Amino acid sequence: MRCDYCNGLMVEKKVIYTVEFQEHLYIIENVPARECLQCGEKLYSPETVEKIQKAVWEGREPDRIIKTPVFQFASI
Repeated sequence: MRCDYCNGLMVEKKVIYTVEFQEHLYIIENVPARECLQCGEKLYSPETVEKIQKAVWEGREPDRIIKTPVFQFASI
């Protein structure tokens, strides 16, 4: 498969997916996706996106919680 943006080769990989929902940032690891080797564009199947959305929307208990710093762009 070729990338729609740059025509680079798309390969199957496990990637990190992030989503912001109700003022929380969620990080989902080991998500199956197709990633362009040239530009990095990622494609997810509809089933994968639905599974992620369901876990976040339903408030599923996370496997772990991490603490991360947050910066406002104006303050840097």
